[in-house]
This record gives sequence, structure tokens and C-alpha cells, in this order.
Amino acid sequence: MPSFLLSLSSVFETLAISAPTVIDAARGRLTVERCDARLKSWAKRVLDGAEVTRIVKHGERAATDEVFVLMSNHRSLFDVPLLFDSFPRTLRMVAKTELFRVPIWGRAMREAGFIELDRHDKVRARENMEVAKARLAQGINVWIAPEGTRSRSGELGEFKTGGFRLALGTGFRILPVGIRGTEKILPADGARVSRGASVELEFGEPVDPARYGKEGRAELVKTVRDTIAAMVEPAP
Repeated sequence: MPSFLLSLSSVFETLAISAPTVIDAARGRLTVERCDARLKSWAKRVLDGAEVTRIVKHGERAATDEVFVLMSNHRSLFDVPLLFDSFPRTLRMVAKTELFRVPIWGRAMREAGFIELDRHDKVRARENMEVAKARLAQGINVWIAPEGTRSRSGELGEFKTGGFRLALGTGFRILPVGIRGTEKILPADGARVSRGASVELEFGEPVDPARYGKEGRAELVKTVRDTIAAMVEPAP
């Protein structure tokens, strides 16, 4: 049975890593490694608390030294802990600007290196992409959900082009990610978490944006979307 208390527990776990992150930043003690450890621990506690069974496919595609622009479908807030639990290296997310306005949590995201995206302000959006470029240059993998929001229907939505511009402008390969089943834990419009779901995360074959160039951006978008669709949508 879906539980509101379990939802509150997930919120508490998030706040529990946010406050120490803000404090460490204020004291000049915050490091990428410390943030990584907190994010990994948080993701495991949130998923274990909901008794989520995780299956990861083709994990070897992520277990390299290569820095990627990760792109995934997005069905649930639980996509976030699932990917942080499954991806074996440093990862930061591009998140909508509204999340950065949440007290403590938003400050912690910014201090930890998450990337704010303001889709209503083109100037700020370009500045945000410069931040994402800097993260990649520092060896930090960047995760973008190109649908831009959680799918209410479960079907894969149209892809926005910002992440593809980032990949084309930097030359970093795109690692497609397919996520299945997280909506069974917490639907896009839900507020209650369900226990015991089984979910799958699959890493696809990396896609090299250099093969397409800026003139082939539409084809690049289609290639990545088709790759993710093949991983998450049932065969006809």
C-alpha cells in the first residue's frame, strides 16, 4: 500500500545530507569526493527504505574513465536516486531552477555542483550550459533528462535540444540511459511511495556527437531518443 510516511522519510533523508553539505561549504571543507560519498549513501538509503529491487544492465558501459553527458527518460523522482546508485563514478544533474529555491536543499545542490537550468530565461540558460561545460572539463559526468519533465503517461516525450548542444559544443559522448519501473514506486503526480517495486536501469551504447556535427543535430536527437525508446518502450 502506498505510504505517505515513506514519502516523508525520503524527504528527511534528502534534508539529512543537505545540511552537512551547506555547513561543509561554509567551512571550506566541501570536496567532490565528500559529495559523491553522501550522494551514494543517500541514494542507497532511499531505495532500500522503499525496498526497491534494482537490476542494472550493461554497467560495463559506464565503468570506464570516459566522461559522459548522460541522457535518460524521466518517469519519477525515484529516477534520481536510482541513477546515483547505479552509476559508478562522479555524477551531477542538471535540474530545474525551482528546485534551487528550496531552503537548505537548493543551497546544498548548488554547493555540491548540481547545475541549475532556467528554461524561462535564455540568457541564464546559456550561462547554465557554461557551468555544465565547466563540470565536464573537470571530469564530472553530467546527467540531463531531455524530456524536461517527468512523463505523466509513461510514454517517452519529445526531447529538448539543450543537452545536445552541450554535447556538440564540447565533444563529450552521450551515454543513453533507459529507466523502467520507477513510476511503480512514485508516479509523476503521486505523493505516496510504494514498497517492493522492481526496477531496471540500462546503459546504452555511447553516441559520438562528432559524427553528426551541428548540421546533423536533429539526427543526433533522433538517434539518442530512438536508443532510449528501444530500452524503455515495449516492443510492438
